[in-house]
Amino acid sequence: MPQGGQGYDRGHQPPPPPRGPRGQHQPYGSPPPRRKRRGRRIALTALLVIVGLIAGLWIYLESSLTRIDALEDYEGRPAAGAGTNWLIVGSDSREGLSAEDEERLATGDAKGQRTDTIMLLHVPDNDTRPTLVSLLRDSLVDIPGKGKNKLNAAYAFGGPKLLAKTVETETGLRLDHYMEIGFAGFADVVDAVGGVEMCLEAPINDPLAGIDLPAGCQELDGANALGYVRTRKGPRADLDRVIRQRAFIGALTKKATSAGTLANPFKVFPLLGSAPDAISVDDDTHLHNLPSVAFAMGGASDGGLITTTVPMGGSKNVKGVGSAILWDAVKAPKLFEALRTDAVVADELIVGAPGG
Repeated sequence: MPQGGQGYDRGHQPPPPPRGPRGQHQPYGSPPPRRKRRGRRIALTALLVIVGLIAGLWIYLESSLTRIDALEDYEGRPAAGAGTNWLIVGSDSREGLSAEDEERLATGDAKGQRTDTIMLLHVPDNDTRPTLVSLLRDSLVDIPGKGKNKLNAAYAFGGPKLLAKTVETETGLRLDHYMEIGFAGFADVVDAVGGVEMCLEAPINDPLAGIDLPAGCQELDGANALGYVRTRKGPRADLDRVIRQRAFIGALTKKATSAGTLANPFKVFPLLGSAPDAISVDDDTHLHNLPSVAFAMGGASDGGLITTTVPMGGSKNVKGVGSAILWDAVKAPKLFEALRTDAVVADELIVGAPGG
């Protein structure tokens, strides 16, 4: 044994560390660099595939959106205010529906272009709550070039463009985006998310809308949901209907954007497939503009969204028009001014449900 106690037993010498690709000794317990690089390549490939799929889906949905020439500049158009304003219209056009679809959805056989629902969604730039305002279709308004008539007549006379111009001139609000929802597409979206639960205080039986719904909580499929938002049954007819519409659209949007839907491929892919057929947008609206609408509308059920109707000031019989609804000459302008400036909407300007 060498002096100084520095000897060792060659019979128990540990084997030398493994050599790397260039002969370097590798520390014990370390995986070979080649295995590390292979793992990184697999992870990078998987990431690129996921990014590619998302990008491809985004491009597909963007290109699948139906475009409508709805918003135009004109002399005297309201200046842009704070926040973002959407005009959301439910079209009852039968165009593109087969005879079987018309029977299944109980749409009737009316011809031409009409609108069943007209709503104004204001998404603020500050921390005030978004506001969804129903514009009753029987509201008496001044339609540019057509004189006094009911609001939905603007759509019948000149389609989305004249309706948008009428809303802008009547409210003083500049519209940033336009969205139109069709009959069949709406029903398909409801079916894609597996139906939407609604709680009815009283039964609704309306053969014209194709529904016979009991009181209580129940899940509505596409056909029943369409009848539910279209029926005028109720003591206040159109006013009760728009309240149902706002509640249902809020519930539908919340379910469509929930984790349970987005994480379920059997729901999310049918939803993505049916959405382009359900909605049409103006030429300058793109896919990245839509999430703000979804998040705003999804707050309807938990108080995150203010829902109201334009304050009313009674009704009036107009020759050649019939009975039409008048907007309150004091409260309606206050409501629109609050939206234009992103101010808090005062409680006195909010028209709620019966007894609310």
